[in-house]
Amino acid sequence: MVYDYVIVGAGMAGVSLAYRLPESAQVLVLERESHAAYHSTGRSAAMFVETYGTETIRALTVAGNDFFSHPPAGFSDQPILLPRGVLYVGTAEQQGLLDSQYQDWDEQGLDVSRLSAEEALAMVPCLDPAQLAGALYDGQGQDMDVHALHQGFLKGAQAKGVKLRLDTEVLSAKWDGECWEVQLNSEPTTLRTRVLVNAAGAWADTLAERCGVQALGIQPKRRSAFLFSPPEGVDHREWPAVIDIGEEFYFKPDAGMLLGSPANADDVDAHDVVAEELDVATGIYRIEERTQLRIRRPSHTWAGLRSFAPDGELVIGQDAQCSGFFWLAGQGGYGIQTAAGASLLAASLLQKQDLPESLKALKIDPAVVSPARFRT
Repeated sequence: MVYDYVIVGAGMAGVSLAYRLPESAQVLVLERESHAAYHSTGRSAAMFVETYGTETIRALTVAGNDFFSHPPAGFSDQPILLPRGVLYVGTAEQQGLLDSQYQDWDEQGLDVSRLSAEEALAMVPCLDPAQLAGALYDGQGQDMDVHALHQGFLKGAQAKGVKLRLDTEVLSAKWDGECWEVQLNSEPTTLRTRVLVNAAGAWADTLAERCGVQALGIQPKRRSAFLFSPPEGVDHREWPAVIDIGEEFYFKPDAGMLLGSPANADDVDAHDVVAEELDVATGIYRIEERTQLRIRRPSHTWAGLRSFAPDGELVIGQDAQCSGFFWLAGQGGYGIQTAAGASLLAASLLQKQDLPESLKALKIDPAVVSPARFRT
């Protein structure tokens, strides 16, 4: 048989697109690992934050708000979004950054409040008053249940007939003028598809080159994180996420613990990444420097790969040089919160349909995310 679409990668990008494709299409999702969402998706500390990212990323985030808030019947037994809030904190030296960021968000019409140091301390008492000049508060920021979202997309896609093959890696692919002939590492070792979708995350450029498609320069970047115990006798469950306005660290409540990170973005090759001891030590130092928290030993550490295009925008669209090769990559740190909006955009482009009115209303321009921008 000839598939209509073969999607390489069963992370959030791949399964959300599979979910959007019509039931009449023959769709196969390939995953090189033994289970879906093994890499970036399964390691994400994702939040839904409309103030996060470029203008287009913010628009794609907003585009998914209704879907996340009111998912279709049967999509998930658990809510996708949970109230949290985001507190951006700054020192006296960062006052200018607080001012400029507030002005930028205010001009964009985003619902962000300026808080005094005292108001910020009332929300998160563990902050160090000596290291706190003020804050910005995004009350719309929410936690995301990444597992529930991924499973909702995956099960919904499978209910429409989408097939999933695990432990299956693309070794090479060749376009014969009508279809891609794809060579795999497992039986059956060959398949044919009219469209090959690159949703391979940190391996997006690697996959492209295996298919004879020019790489775009998508760079995986390591981010480390760790869990640690909250102060004894302190109810931290209602704290917002706390993010340094200069993105030097963040921490937030997570399953009875606190999740912290140095907010690093270190260039690495695509691999099964683990947290570096220096990353964790740096995160602990930065959090302790700006708060009254004392972190004796993290209970768990991990790392994930966040993959960025050279200009920081997502990459969604048909390759300008190779027929039937579609990119859905370069999600950076925004792939979870943009999943509903980005998959809607990708499905429209993939099927050569007009954009849905919801995307038009947000003035989302496909040219901004098109891989063609790198082919001039």
